[in-house]
Amino acid sequence: MADNEDPKKERKNRGKSKEVCGYPISIFFIVVNEFCERFSYYGMRAVLVLYFKFFLRWDDDLSTSIYHTFVALCYLTPILGAIVADSWLGKFKTIIYLSIVYAIGQVAMAVSAIHDITDTDRDGTPDNMIFHVVMSMVGLFLIALGTGGIKPCVAAFGGDQFGDHQEKQRRTFFSVFYLCINGGSLLSTIITPILRAQECGIYSQQKCYSLAFGVPAALMVVALVVFIAGSGMYYKAEPQGNIMLDVSKCIGFAIKNRYRHRSKQFPKRKHWMDWAEEKYDKLLIAQIKMVLKVLFLYIPLPVFWTLFDQKGSRWTLQATTMDGNFGLLVIQPDQMQTVNPILILTLVPIMDSVVYPLIKKCGLNFTPLKRMTVGMVMAAIAFFCAAVVQLQIDVSRKQEHIDHQVGDHIFLFLTTFTLRSGSQSCEFSKEFGYGSSYAFFIPSTLVFGPTCQESITVIEEIKPNSVHMALQIPQYFFITAGEVMFSVTGLEFSYSQAPSNMKAVLQAGWLLTVAIGNFIVLIVAEAAKIPLKWAEYVLFASLLIAMCVLFSIMAYFYTYIDPTEIEAQFKTTTNEDDEKHKNGEIQMLKKGSVNQKDHFNKDKKQTRL
Repeated sequence: MADNEDPKKERKNRGKSKEVCGYPISIFFIVVNEFCERFSYYGMRAVLVLYFKFFLRWDDDLSTSIYHTFVALCYLTPILGAIVADSWLGKFKTIIYLSIVYAIGQVAMAVSAIHDITDTDRDGTPDNMIFHVVMSMVGLFLIALGTGGIKPCVAAFGGDQFGDHQEKQRRTFFSVFYLCINGGSLLSTIITPILRAQECGIYSQQKCYSLAFGVPAALMVVALVVFIAGSGMYYKAEPQGNIMLDVSKCIGFAIKNRYRHRSKQFPKRKHWMDWAEEKYDKLLIAQIKMVLKVLFLYIPLPVFWTLFDQKGSRWTLQATTMDGNFGLLVIQPDQMQTVNPILILTLVPIMDSVVYPLIKKCGLNFTPLKRMTVGMVMAAIAFFCAAVVQLQIDVSRKQEHIDHQVGDHIFLFLTTFTLRSGSQSCEFSKEFGYGSSYAFFIPSTLVFGPTCQESITVIEEIKPNSVHMALQIPQYFFITAGEVMFSVTGLEFSYSQAPSNMKAVLQAGWLLTVAIGNFIVLIVAEAAKIPLKWAEYVLFASLLIAMCVLFSIMAYFYTYIDPTEIEAQFKTTTNEDDEKHKNGEIQMLKKGSVNQKDHFNKDKKQTRL
């Protein structure tokens, strides 16, 4: 909205574009854009840790550390994106510019996974790994900047397209928007692992990570093109300032003012934020107090995300040591992540329609904070399950006396190769199991013919994985149940306890807990260096249980508030003060008029004299 534009007229102009079934046509471009973008992000992320391990040849700890550093950046940059959109560029331009950055990052990742670029000796292994590492790190940084920067803008920009008369359509839009996020996530985590399992290359055939990254890059370009195509139909609000900056300035002034008046000669105030009253409105200070009260409860929450986001790192690496053959269906290790979005789409309606109402009928006061506590316990149980599965894997490996590192053979099942000598040929087939490795000895006296296979000796160096991947399903169930009870309820609780103009501040705080949680994984993976994986799982589960106890104590002493009532009290007081001030000005004006009249009469008398 321009500075000279009437706000009432601006609100009426919303939702005035062409409509289909009561919805602005513009929102269809936004929905398609979100689906393609989420497919791009989750598709790339699904195969990322395996790319680190098997293409860049990093160990499990380094692969896990870089993965979680990337995820943490993806949840830090939304704060920057929101500030840029609200204070400088506006939502539309921010989405366009950062989507371009995003697409460039995805293309860089696809290029970094082309092994033929530096494979000068054509043996299937890159000879200049520095090039691939640098390209991938630049790509991941650009992706983190892009996906995080547009995260707070796209949904809000979609909401801007509706007028006041389209409240019902706006609610439906957000439901469809959320469905697109989960739909894009689900499809991409099914498709990209399949693409990654293919073999491709110019000189040598290797696992096709370039294709697994290339398709998400193409989807991101499609997302950008679709969003630009709807440009002429969008309502584009001008930037009007970011509330987070105002909150930061107010808190900063309160701290500085308190420090300047730290001497005992100055009287104490009820709350340290009251030291901002000399410069800032009392209503704003009261709103910040409400937000700080909720943010204080966020202190133990990062540990939940420490466990939750290891689905894409530690759990995926665990799946590479397991058997994914489900009979008619063969599951790739990175495809196990699809269990999460499937369970989300199943559990959310079950929880809302069955579980919560049933608990209420039983007379139990299952408050939002209690739900979050139970969600944390569920996540801890998931990691105890993961520890049990890891013990099973370790036991099976000890029985096989294996010290070899499992290579990239884990995804092969039936391999056929042909030996040729002039016009003669010998076709040999061998079925591989998950995690197996074989050596083939071909004698120089090989006789070509129907029975040539019998002359080839096969030695099994590494036996197939014997622990089935289905054992991971319980841990995925508990972590997803924990997500539904913790994440969905946590956002609902936070929004109900904060003023309407402070939702963005709480969203920034919530995303910050996710980023901190991923940094905790980085610290443990690199600093602790726990040799036994099952012990690491138990450590994380125990840490979350400890934080759960702390959170339950904090929740016990928390008093639920109604922000609307508190704001109304301040607004009433402010209106009364304004009325008194206005009446005082009127009295002063009346008095001033009398004085002016007396002064005029006095001057008149002096003139006569």
